[in-house]
Parts: sequence; C-alpha cells; structure tokens
Amino acid sequence: MSEKFSATLRIGDLNDFIAPSQDCIVSLKGLKATATKPDRAEVTVSVRASYYIYIYALLFRLIVAICVHFILQFDFQYELSGCITSAETVMLEKQSLDEFLSNINQGKDVIVSLSPQSRAAFAFHFGLSPVQVFRKLTTFFKSLGVKAIFDTSCSRDISLIESCNEFIMRYKQSHSIDGERSKASLPVLSSACPGWICYAEKTLGSYILPYISSVKSPQQTIGATIKHHLCQKMGLRPDKIYHVTVMPCYDKKLEAARDDFVFSMESQGEAQENAGPRIPEVDSVLTSGEVLDLIQLKSVDFNTLEESPPDRLLTNVDEEGYLYGVHGGSGGYAETIFRYAAKTLFGREIKGPLEFKTIRNSDFREVILEVEGQTVLKFALCYGFRNLQNIVRKIKIGKCDYHFLEVMACPSGCLNGGGQLKPKPGQSGKDLIQSLESVYMENVLVANPFDNPIVKGLYEEWLEQPGSEKANRYMHTEYHPLVKSITAQLHNW
Repeated sequence: MSEKFSATLRIGDLNDFIAPSQDCIVSLKGLKATATKPDRAEVTVSVRASYYIYIYALLFRLIVAICVHFILQFDFQYELSGCITSAETVMLEKQSLDEFLSNINQGKDVIVSLSPQSRAAFAFHFGLSPVQVFRKLTTFFKSLGVKAIFDTSCSRDISLIESCNEFIMRYKQSHSIDGERSKASLPVLSSACPGWICYAEKTLGSYILPYISSVKSPQQTIGATIKHHLCQKMGLRPDKIYHVTVMPCYDKKLEAARDDFVFSMESQGEAQENAGPRIPEVDSVLTSGEVLDLIQLKSVDFNTLEESPPDRLLTNVDEEGYLYGVHGGSGGYAETIFRYAAKTLFGREIKGPLEFKTIRNSDFREVILEVEGQTVLKFALCYGFRNLQNIVRKIKIGKCDYHFLEVMACPSGCLNGGGQLKPKPGQSGKDLIQSLESVYMENVLVANPFDNPIVKGLYEEWLEQPGSEKANRYMHTEYHPLVKSITAQLHNW
C-alpha cells in the first residue's frame, strides 16, 4: 500500500528492508557425528566456527543499522525518512470503501466532506463544472444513506484566517527585542500537507518543527467543527457520527489517524480515567480514485444523475447557488496570507492577481513586497521533495530569507495528489495537471475568507475570534519529533 503515498512517505518500516529473516541465523549447534561413512564429502562446521559466523552476522547487522540511521538523519538525497511503519499501514487499510459502506449499513450518521481538489478531478473527468459535480455527488452519497455532504473550502477559510493571524503574530515577534524567541519565528512553513509533516517529524525533528504553522489542515478543521460544534446543531452525538473526507491524497489517511486528532467525550467534572470513548475528528479518508471506484461499483451513470441542492450548513455556496473560495490548488495559503500581511502590516491593499516569479523551476515560485526600496515580505510556493530539501538546508544553516513558504510534498501541489484520478488515454500527467488547474475555479467565485458568512457565524457562536483560547484549542495542533534509536531498530531482530 505504501507506493500510493507521496514520495516522503513511500518506504515502509525499516525492519522490512534491513532485518534478516530467521533463515539467516546460523545455528550454534554443531553437526552430529554419523556412524556410517557419507557417500560424498561433507563440510563439518565446528561450534567455534558457527560462533564466529554468528558474531560476524551481528556486527554486519549493526553496521547496516548505523549506516541507515545516519542516512535517515543527514542524507537528504535519499527519500527514505518520512516513512510509514507496518503498523500504520495496517491501520490505514481500515479506511476503505468496505468500512465506509459498513458504517452506513450499521445505521451510523455518516457525513462526507468533499475537497475542492477532488471536486476538480471529477469535473474534468466527467466534463462537468465543479458545482455540477458537487450537486451530483450530493445526490449519489445521499442515495447510499449519507446524512450530509459538506465542503472543505469552508473549513479551509477557517484555516486561512487562523494562519493569517498566526503569521502576523510571528512576524511581529521576529522584530521584537527578544532575540531568542524571535529566532524561531520566521519563516513560517505551512502545515496542510501531511506528507511534509510526517517527514518533518520523523526525519528533521526539533530544529525544523518550531517553524511549522500550528494551524490544522482544512480536513482537520472541518473534522473538529463537525465533532465539537456542528453535531449539536444537527442533534447528533459525536460518537455516533462517522465522518469521511474525500481527498486528493493518500497521505491524508495518515493525518486522520494521528493521536492529536482524537478526543474523549468527558462529562463535566469527570476524571480523565473515566472519560468516554476515543473519538477521531475524521473517521476515514477516501481518495478521489476510491470514490470513482465506488461510483463504478454501484453502476451509476454519473453524468445523468440528478443534481441536489448542497447542504448549506458547512458549504461555501451563495444564495444563487454558486460556490465560492480562494485561488490556489493547494489551498491558497501563500496568496491569502501575503495579501492580509501587506494590508495589516504595511497598509498596502493588493488588487488583481499576485505575480509569482519562477525561481528554480515551476514548483518553486516567489512573490515579494517592497516598501521604500526595502523587501518587507518574501513568500514562496515550495512544491515537491527536492525543493523542500533545499529550503530545509537553508533553514538549518540560517540562510533562509523567506517569511512564509507554502510547502507541499507533491510536485505541482495538491491537484497532483497520489489519490487523484489517473490521466485519460493519450493524456500526459502534465496535461492533466494543466486541465485541473483550469477547471479548479470554473464557475467558482473568488471570495475573501474573512467575508465568509458561515465562518463569521462559527466565530460568533463558538470560536470567538482568531487566535482565541477556543480557536487555539480546536483549530491548532502540535508536532512531535520522533527519534529512531539504533536500539529501536534492532529491537525485533
């Protein structure tokens, strides 16, 4: 299963690659003498020789383990490190179509949240507009027994607002007199890509994690909104909801399974040990390709499906039925935060499209704001593993002059996620990406996240304001460096 994940997650448990099998162990027992003369010559291995061979084998394994350890820690030319373990792979396999259908059949309150990247993939595949896809998928899922279909463009607006607020705070900290505190304030590295986060935690560790934004991804912000708040409006219990997201990326399955995104139902004043069942904010993730498999499994002619009105409770759709959102196939973080920072910090309102300049390749582009001849804001889009490596090196040696980087593990960003629909016959991957970029905002209105009426309502009813205690509790998270010791690698040998 690991080959479906992004390059930063592609290798499974190291034990699967460097641990010898049981057949490799040389027996310590000597060969028994035989009374009869053998028909052909035999090589007799003494106990002492067996012992030396065994010791040499152990030393060889130790040397291999040490080499792998240093490759993981220091050699960024090998895409080994942000790996998923065998245990994680087994866990992720539970996020399947069978589990999805099983929970519907069990009478669970199933809610589906659809990403705009998956929506664009279906729009191009079926020759429809994104809003037509959303309406037809609403019909399709509800015919299966799904209770509601929401739009992660809405929760993305929450993530963007929290990210804007966080950036302003960290930018100001970087210019404060507290040198030690400001040292790790900039650059801010986006946190919406789970492949990048897993790589950072498992390989880069404590020196890079302080730079990563603490804001949850749109997948997890919509999960938190549904399980912690919206369920009350819908008259549902969070432990009875089975929340499924449709995403362009297999790595999102790993994100949903993080312990950081699981909570307990606790009665007021109840002790922690008596807390209720553990509830994930997102129960399962289906990729665009898996949903297409489901459509085909049910023998549905998608183009002829009726169009149902979207569920407006958590969907970016206006009174006329148009979808709205931000530019950017990977979430629009760099563009949205750049515009907000320019206006908030320097009073510059930027109108029209931002002019991102290609630096190394099409997957690394930057935009700069100058005030009185001085560069005051320098942002970049950083997609793909090799561009990511270059930025990590610069941060490590203190040579990174960017203020914010929108980081994605996949080349071309989220529209090119490993869970997207495959190119049509005769179509190249590059052509497919260009088509998805064209259809992504087709008939979708560009809107400022701060003007989103649904998000405004959520802050008024629940989150209070960006950066508040409640917003930090539900919309932010923490990251944890995972150190792999030699002992841990040899544990199961």
